[in-house]
Amino acid sequence: MIEVRAPFTGEVIDTLVESNRADVAAAFSRARSAQHGWQRTSVQERSRIILRFHDLVAQRRDEILDLLQREAGKARRDAMEEVLDVLIAARHYGRDARRLLAHRQVRGAIPLVVGAQVRHVPWGVVAIIAPWNYPLSLTASDAIPALLAGNSVVIKPDDQTSLTALWVRDRLLEAGLPEDVVQVVLGRGDVVGPWVIDEADYVMFTGSTRVGRIVAARCGERLIPCSMELGGKNAMIVRADADPERAAEIATRASFANAGQLCISMERIYAHHQVHEAFVEAFVRRTNALRLGARVGWGFEIGSLISAGQLERVQAHVDDAVSKGATVLAGGRARPDVGPSFFEPTILSGVTDAMVVCDEETFGPVVAVRSVESDQQAIELANDTEYGLNASVIGRDRGEARAVARQLRAGTVNVNEGYATAWGSVRAPMGGMGQSGLGRRHGDEGLLKYTQSQTIATQRLLSFGAPAGWTDERWGAVLTSAVTAMKRLRLK
Repeated sequence: MIEVRAPFTGEVIDTLVESNRADVAAAFSRARSAQHGWQRTSVQERSRIILRFHDLVAQRRDEILDLLQREAGKARRDAMEEVLDVLIAARHYGRDARRLLAHRQVRGAIPLVVGAQVRHVPWGVVAIIAPWNYPLSLTASDAIPALLAGNSVVIKPDDQTSLTALWVRDRLLEAGLPEDVVQVVLGRGDVVGPWVIDEADYVMFTGSTRVGRIVAARCGERLIPCSMELGGKNAMIVRADADPERAAEIATRASFANAGQLCISMERIYAHHQVHEAFVEAFVRRTNALRLGARVGWGFEIGSLISAGQLERVQAHVDDAVSKGATVLAGGRARPDVGPSFFEPTILSGVTDAMVVCDEETFGPVVAVRSVESDQQAIELANDTEYGLNASVIGRDRGEARAVARQLRAGTVNVNEGYATAWGSVRAPMGGMGQSGLGRRHGDEGLLKYTQSQTIATQRLLSFGAPAGWTDERWGAVLTSAVTAMKRLRLK
């Protein structure tokens, strides 16, 4: 049995039956059988269902906000970001699926002689292995494009946040999705995850880089594709022309949203020495003003860490840094008086390479701040990591800030924001470089990755073979002249 515990209190709020190997196989069998009919369903009808799902999420907003707070321990404003993300993704792909999936005519090998059409064919059954930190967003927003592409979906949520995945499935069915097209299997990732991968035609995984390597290797053994958003050690650069107060406001949200349990949140800040002191003063003041809370509802900014294990990790990173000479400018303590897994939003200075927090993702409300002499030094420090997920540049001169952004090795870079600007721009792709992942969410790629391209080429008139009575040499000369003429005519 799976015990779902409320991070706010540690109390069990529900118990669920863990899926066994036979359950997983049966779920994929049902999904595979249903997929054939779903693929034949028109894109317009698929879109209608997803847009109806959009409406249901909006109508039942308070219901899912309550569930996210109880199950994931979030502050309500962080839970609200998940709801907004799902609404944006459903609207975008629900409206754009017809355009993205339309058959496309392309020029054949020889104009007028050969015609070619490109089709987008679903993979079959897509497995979504979703994390606990954004259980609504990283379940629904990944399922939406996979379903619109004509795939069935099997969701394997983290066992700490399974109730949210089940809520998503219920709303999809309520919107009109055929029952077997979406399945949910439950259980520990290290047990159920491999069974899921062994049955899937495509895997979408969000989680740590360590586990991502395991998932990628297993997919590679089966020669099935995968897409992954993995870890990050995201950096913010505060330029010399930045407004310290505005930069501090952005940094507070970017570092401590969802108690720092956000793959694209900031864990390193490099502030130009000309504004460093004023920025740090404002950042510390704003951080100290953040309110921690352990109840369902509005009125506080910092929720709980997901578990005692996550609390131990965050505390260990801070303790290691302090023992090696780092200074705590704000926070730095667990808060059992608020709840069993609460930790204060924490700002560190004096972090060095010898400290775990320097290079390793903390995934909690901890950020290190450092003064730099120039943009170039900040760029070099920001890029000095194996990760490359998200980054931020703050400055009044947007042109210069964008010039800095172009030199950062990260899949998304936000100018004058921390993460929401790039993440919310769903027409643009989102994903990691380096050890931060494979593939992309959002943009056209975010839907088309769930399809295989199929080319159907039709020969008209002449054959590619030599006409009767012609030698291969003569025919080869004619074809060479034809191809050369196409270059002169600028035909691709």
